[in-house]
Amino acid sequence: MRTYFGLPQTVFILGAVSFLNDAASDAVYPLLPLFFAATFASGPQLLGLIEGAANATAALMQLVSGRLYDKTGRAKPWMIAGYTLPALSRPLIALTSLWPLVLALRVLDRIGKGLRSAPRDALLAASVAPEKRGYAFGVHRSADHAGAVVGPLVAAALIAAGWSIREVLITTLVPGVLCVLLTLWVKEEGHISTAANAPAIDWRWRTLPIPFRQFLLATGLFAIAHVSNMFMLLRAKDAGVTDAQMPLLWAAFSAGAMLLSPKLSSLGDRFSHWRWVAVGRVSYVAVALLFAILPATPLNIVFLFALYAIVIAASEGVEKAVVASLVSKAQLGTAFGWFHLVRGLAIFPGTAAFGLIWGATSPMVAFAVSAAVATVSVLMLLRR
Repeated sequence: MRTYFGLPQTVFILGAVSFLNDAASDAVYPLLPLFFAATFASGPQLLGLIEGAANATAALMQLVSGRLYDKTGRAKPWMIAGYTLPALSRPLIALTSLWPLVLALRVLDRIGKGLRSAPRDALLAASVAPEKRGYAFGVHRSADHAGAVVGPLVAAALIAAGWSIREVLITTLVPGVLCVLLTLWVKEEGHISTAANAPAIDWRWRTLPIPFRQFLLATGLFAIAHVSNMFMLLRAKDAGVTDAQMPLLWAAFSAGAMLLSPKLSSLGDRFSHWRWVAVGRVSYVAVALLFAILPATPLNIVFLFALYAIVIAASEGVEKAVVASLVSKAQLGTAFGWFHLVRGLAIFPGTAAFGLIWGATSPMVAFAVSAAVATVSVLMLLRR
């Protein structure tokens, strides 16, 4: 508890912002596959196209916003814009019946993510000592997952009370607006960048530090392999999980990740951030193989989502701690921009390919291919 309350105020404010944003986002997230299927009679191919394009668009904004953070020392303007766009675009999805409009709104949502993520992560990394970064990012991710618990539970309660999916989507405007208002309270004093007086990471790939490039390449390949949560939820639907149970499943997954993130991320501080990321990615390979092998039953789905929560809790915060450890403080924004850019661009072909493999063969084959590619990314990581 001393370690927890010893964290700077910035970590808690950013955590509260992420809590509200994810409460809105994850009220929608487990319902989107159902909304797509009911509104557009779409399969995994269209879902993969929309989600891949949305995330690729976000990635293109990451490097720009991260670089601007390094130059200006300001994260707040990008965070305000980055949380405003999804606050407006999420409820608007409920008002459309054309998939190109849904694609446009999802892209706007992800542009918001692109504007805010790198500056926010850089601000958080700059606010704590290097030996506490894994824990700080774990606490932040825990708050993020807490929102992912509350949002689906509220969504499940509203659906059980007779609300339609469209009506639930509209209600996300409330936490979205609160999130933007709370962002106005973020203070940046003491975190102004010194990039003007220090050599900054160049835009060109070849000028990046070699260890950082190695990590980015391994991360990019892993992002191609990593299965979108949307497909795991779609697999749950195939297994017989009902519309009302879907938000509960997602809430339970998020609760597990919320409770485990600080502790598992702090293990990276104790041992090695780099090696702990490798452990998390090996664990993902095991989970993907189990998705491919185990029969699609509700009990197996619950078991697999529980394992996946452990993988996420052990990986997310420590990945960002690795990024911060490979560059100077003056280069944090640009480094996180590259991290999100590479990962986001890789998600598009990976998600689209996964959907195509699923549709052309079976979900078992798609998960097996994901595990195989992820294994190669782990070998790249271990070559360091």
